[in-house]
Amino acid sequence: MAAARRDIAPFLQRVRAFLLGREHTVALRFEDALADRTQPQPELPDGPSHILSANYYCTRDGRHEVQPPIDLVQQQKLLDATGDAAPKAKAKLPTPGKVYAWD
Repeated sequence: MAAARRDIAPFLQRVRAFLLGREHTVALRFEDALADRTQPQPELPDGPSHILSANYYCTRDGRHEVQPPIDLVQQQKLLDATGDAAPKAKAKLPTPGKVYAWD
């Protein structure tokens, strides 16, 4: 026997639905409205941490791979200072993200 859902009287439910302009959704959770707990396990593909051998936290943590931003002005000065010996091989500066070629 399912437990009776708690709500207001049927007449007041119709008045509430009229005033709201829609059917009211009760915020209380009842067992017959919940999903079953016997769902199958998800089949997920293997990720970077699926092999536990020699997989230390400090080597796979993304926060440790963050580096300070590159100062492009200083990089340009270094290229200009060392670029006198080989002018034919002009090195490109690193640019942030994708570059859109404006016409």
